[in-house]
Amino acid sequence: MFQQVANVSLAHEKAKIGNREVVGWGINGKYSYIDHLCFPMPAIRWRETTPEIQELRNKEKGDWKKLSVEEKKALYRASYCQTFAEMQAPTGQWKSILGVTLGMLALSWWVYIWEKLYVYPPMPDTITNMEKKQAVLRRMIDSRVDPIDGLASKWDYENNRWKK
Repeated sequence: MFQQVANVSLAHEKAKIGNREVVGWGINGKYSYIDHLCFPMPAIRWRETTPEIQELRNKEKGDWKKLSVEEKKALYRASYCQTFAEMQAPTGQWKSILGVTLGMLALSWWVYIWEKLYVYPPMPDTITNMEKKQAVLRRMIDSRVDPIDGLASKWDYENNRWKK
């Protein structure tokens, strides 16, 4: 039973890859191609086998000195999509990340402004009126609020001014 399921699964995967040659295990044993630095040997070749590529592969079995540089490159590109240098090259993705981040910051700033104008009530008189703020401060000093290391510790009660 298990063998039949495995054969059906294998046949299904073979149908998906066309006539590309299976050359290894790959990442997880599936017939898939991926360019990744951690898995340098994909399970299947990049391109399907054509008569030109098959001719080059037969020529490859002989002396490599007889192959031209273009033929070696064609063989490499038939097996792999990217070189290691191309895989490690910068993609410029940081630009889109920075753009989205700055866009979200701008949006959140505009939401804050909108909330400040239309959602929150106006600030109380005790915060906006300077005379009332000074009266609250004077009351805190007279009440000796936090005399050890707070507000009252910075007030000189004998000279009636802030300590220097």
